[in-house]
Amino acid sequence: MLHLWRSDDRYRGGDPEAGIDSRHAFSFSGFYDPDNVRFGPLVACNEERLEPGSGFDFHPHRDIEIVTWVVEGELEHRDSTGQATVVRPGDVQRLGAGSGVRHREWNAGPEPLRFVQMWLFPGEFGADPDYEVVRGIADSTPFALPRSEAVLHVRRLRDGERAAVPDAAWVYVHQVRGRAALGGETLGPGDAARVTGARGLEVAALGPAELLVWEMHAEPEYG
Repeated sequence: MLHLWRSDDRYRGGDPEAGIDSRHAFSFSGFYDPDNVRFGPLVACNEERLEPGSGFDFHPHRDIEIVTWVVEGELEHRDSTGQATVVRPGDVQRLGAGSGVRHREWNAGPEPLRFVQMWLFPGEFGADPDYEVVRGIADSTPFALPRSEAVLHVRRLRDGERAAVPDAAWVYVHQVRGRAALGGETLGPGDAARVTGARGLEVAALGPAELLVWEMHAEPEYG
């Protein structure tokens, strides 16, 4: 089953006066929809736009896997374990909050910053905080979460190029750039497809396109 979630359906959050524009695909912060709290282990897919000098100051997380894909600009990351780095387009960042961590995400560059941040429940709770960045991830290199049966696939496609969608219990496709066809539907920037029981699907680019595809096989025990 495929359910399409349009960009315009996202909940608009953030703080425009502070230079923060957030667009949420799931219930988040002050917005709650009991029918839209998660998809498999995925509980957030936020599109964030930060003006230079703005961002999210230190705040806590626990028992969540936070994966970030920078679309444009430079994201400065700092956390309570001493990690400090800059994440750029093409890099994948993962913060495993584990037993508890605080982090800060900031646009320290001169240009606007845009990134997609996705949160997933882990398959184990209370582990030590963990952090990694993969620089310049290639299309053919899947990014597996070590604490969850979830894998991120980055798809950058040329016009007319096709790519297989993983067979999995849950597949989440987020359109970053361009347009693509999936299951008889057309996805544009910011659109997402939620597929349950995916088997034998393909995505076809309608012009140059960039997509993030989550392959998820297990649903953790919550709470």
